[in-house]
Amino acid sequence: MVAAHSIGRGRCPPPHFRTPIEARLFGWLDVVLVSEYLGSGFGVATTGAFIIKLTHHVLWTVIALASAGWCGTPQRLVGQSSEVVIRILAYNVRHGAGMDDSVDLRRAAAVINEVRPDVVALQEIDSVTSRTGHVDQAARLGALTNMRAVFGGFMDYRGGQYGMAVLSRHPILSSTNHRLPDGQEPRTALAVTIQIEGMPTPLVVVGIHLYATEGERLAQARRLTEIFQGEQRPVVLVGDFNSKPGTAVIERLAQYWSIPAKDSEPLTFPADAPDREIDYVMLRPATRFEVLEMRVIDEVLASDHRPVLLVARWREEQR
Repeated sequence: MVAAHSIGRGRCPPPHFRTPIEARLFGWLDVVLVSEYLGSGFGVATTGAFIIKLTHHVLWTVIALASAGWCGTPQRLVGQSSEVVIRILAYNVRHGAGMDDSVDLRRAAAVINEVRPDVVALQEIDSVTSRTGHVDQAARLGALTNMRAVFGGFMDYRGGQYGMAVLSRHPILSSTNHRLPDGQEPRTALAVTIQIEGMPTPLVVVGIHLYATEGERLAQARRLTEIFQGEQRPVVLVGDFNSKPGTAVIERLAQYWSIPAKDSEPLTFPADAPDREIDYVMLRPATRFEVLEMRVIDEVLASDHRPVLLVARWREEQR
């Protein structure tokens, strides 16, 4: 096994944090408050100032509570349905380099934020390499998306490491970076155990980036089935398999995982004119997931791959 490390236990803003919109709102309230004091002294003005100050604190409390619901574990309201819907995104971000070869993680983060996933498996992630300005890309994407981050390295690269990452909006219980048979480069499977609220058992999300020849990828796929053959918890394989449907690699994995068909155009690479399907989300056990949506995101610039989104409802075991 290769070391995997967690980067942050959530990126929720501290109580004193204000977004630009919040700062503008409260700044306006503070200006009104100061004007009341400077303009009138006591009496009615003081009462008005007190009311404004009270409004200031009430608004901040409401926004703080809303923020806690967004960046922490989602809370259910009384009477709300107990069903659990999980959103999982596969995204090869090519170390932030878009189709214009400009490295900008903010573009990948914007794509992620737009679809609001619970979990993201990221491929081609740099960790403090000279290629990408010594940025810890997993941590940076975690901060930009308000999600917890785990990085799993394949190999040392340009002063840092190169590998994959998993982002989660839910608590991460553990992570293991399983070594796979080498291809032209070392490969791993980044398994992250996540506690999804409402699920009776943790979900194991496994980030995948198989490489390079079909024989090497098939050896990696066989090792994957060996690693998770005895796993009793639900296991989701997510990522870039570099393998088309019907190939020996996909056929091997289909013996152990369900591969939902994409809703419309299934091609994922290259992003600006895709001609092949090589990115997938695979589920096990299939009977516990009701697939609501499985689609390729129409994104042509942020990376050389288009992301793939799965939305599934967790099914309780029938007794």
